[in-house]
Amino acid sequence: MPSFYFERGKQSLHCETSGNKNYARNIIFLHGLASNATRWRELMNATELKYDTNLLAMNLRGHGHSTSFSRFTRQHWCDDLRHLDKQLNGPVILIGHSMGAQIALEYASQYPQNLTGPNLSGLVLIDPVFPQALTGLLAKVARFRWLVSIAAKLTRFFYWLGLHKRHYPYRDLQKLDEETRAVLAANPDKNIADLYMNPFSDLKFIPLANYLQDLFEVTRKLPELNSITTPVLVLLSSGASTSHVEKNKTILDQLPNLEIETIHADHWLLTEKPEEARQVIERWCQKIFSQAENLSNDHSHQK
Repeated sequence: MPSFYFERGKQSLHCETSGNKNYARNIIFLHGLASNATRWRELMNATELKYDTNLLAMNLRGHGHSTSFSRFTRQHWCDDLRHLDKQLNGPVILIGHSMGAQIALEYASQYPQNLTGPNLSGLVLIDPVFPQALTGLLAKVARFRWLVSIAAKLTRFFYWLGLHKRHYPYRDLQKLDEETRAVLAANPDKNIADLYMNPFSDLKFIPLANYLQDLFEVTRKLPELNSITTPVLVLLSSGASTSHVEKNKTILDQLPNLEIETIHADHWLLTEKPEEARQVIERWCQKIFSQAENLSNDHSHQK
């Protein structure tokens, strides 16, 4: 897939691209914990939006081709996103999965529509996670996140000494999704969480310190949602194994401009129900882009 790099300070950041750059419509995709931009390849290749929208999937700082052995935080990701957003013309929709949804919410809180002008037009949150609603392993991490932070710092100290620094291969998550569907089809009793919540598998592709930093950031408190006026579409998995679905709904109800679609799946909608998720996303994004363009035309006529 075509791609490009951009620089922020000493950090090189990588994006995969698709779609049509001739239209002033943009979608920026934000992946989740221990993931990378290939999480979005299948959707970017299949969606009807590619004919009239510029599609960009970020490799977040510390991940994929944006790898780093330096410390990063959610604020770094928001600042990187801000740098990219400012280069784009026309309305922008952020689509984030899990940790990526947290980044989208943080960004919308820091840069509301009155600051970004017409650019930030909508958020699509796929199974967003909130620290107070986590279950299983992530709930345990949330309780002992200070230990996770210490472990990340110690690991980075060893990196600084030159120990265990190495090249990490770029994981093809589209291929992994295809393989996972085949495994689940052949083993209907198997749980997808057993396949996708495996740190030992993830650590082949991401430095340990970065994985620990992801865990620390995903359990970080989120901003007050009632301050986010940007239109938001949330896709929730009805059987999510990473968080309490009903608690998530209660938290999300704080958003003033919210639509929720519930799909029968675990936490990996793009793997389990790619077509259903794609169709919901397409309809909503087309609606938001049309509204943004009508608003822009009205402002032009008023001038």
